[in-house]
Amino acid sequence: MNDMPPSTPHDGAVAPLSVPVLRREPGFLHVMQRPLSLVMLAFAVLLATQAWTSHSRITSLRADMARSLQKGNATNADTAALARQVQEQSTQLQVKVGVLEARQAESQSQQAALEQLYQDLSKNRDDWALSEIEQVLSTASQQLQLAGNVPGALIALQNADRSLSRSDKPQFIAIRRAIARDTDKLKALPALDMAGVALRLDNVINQVDALPLLSGEKPVLPDNTAPVITGNGPAAAPTMGARLRLAWNQWSGDMWNDVRQLVRVRSVDTPEALMLSPTQNYFVRENLKLRLLNARLALLARNETSFRDDLSTAQDTLSKYFDTRARATQSAQAMLRQVQGNNLAIELPDLSDSLNAVRNYKAKT
Repeated sequence: MNDMPPSTPHDGAVAPLSVPVLRREPGFLHVMQRPLSLVMLAFAVLLATQAWTSHSRITSLRADMARSLQKGNATNADTAALARQVQEQSTQLQVKVGVLEARQAESQSQQAALEQLYQDLSKNRDDWALSEIEQVLSTASQQLQLAGNVPGALIALQNADRSLSRSDKPQFIAIRRAIARDTDKLKALPALDMAGVALRLDNVINQVDALPLLSGEKPVLPDNTAPVITGNGPAAAPTMGARLRLAWNQWSGDMWNDVRQLVRVRSVDTPEALMLSPTQNYFVRENLKLRLLNARLALLARNETSFRDDLSTAQDTLSKYFDTRARATQSAQAMLRQVQGNNLAIELPDLSDSLNAVRNYKAKT
């Protein structure tokens, strides 16, 4: 724009020609400046548009960033709240877990204590059961040896075996085998009806007061019934002779009965039995009762010698002082003979096997 036109060789001709050039220069500049202004304007508009677009985009980005930041802050706040909640829940869970662990430990300790207590109780219960069984068997053995109570001993053995069967422990098998052996021994003994023999003795004892004694025998009463005259014909009035004969017969019969009661002939082996007083009669009966009671006690004690001696003495007393022709006396003698036919000389076993088995088991435990 500032370049000058080339100079010509003629300086004088240049002056008039330079005026148009000077005149055309403003128009050229004007022409040249006008596109430049348009470009600058377009550039400015472009810059303004770009600036506005950039500003809009930046504003939009800022709004988006703000919204994103707001959302992020909200999310962070929710996350923080959720984290706090999770942490609180975790703390509560830890507390609960601690409580549960403590309870579990306490429950385990209680369970262990209960198991130990159960074992102690089970052991004590077995000890109590064995002690009770030992006491029962010891008592049954004593009664078996002293009184010959075989049924009582069998019941004691059966009860002991039933008590051991409830425990259902293999350790008790040896004891139950010993009890079974003793039970078989008792069952193999000869049968003796102790109760039946004792009842027969009781019946004889109850009849003693009603048995007739030789010293207490009463005379036979005469028959005072008048003869009855019967006939097929009509009854006739007795004559004087008939009346006299009837009166004589009646008087002579009464006299003969009285005389017959005054003198009686009887063969007695012990004449002193006829001379007993009422007091002596009482003691005879009581002595007979005592002999029979002693025989009953000897039966329960299985004392063969005392049993037979008492029965023999009782039989002698019946034969000596009582009327053996009376049916009651004969029945009592027959009953005593039946009692004497029983054999009490039976060797009774003891319950040592069962008792030793129980004591050995208790000693091991």
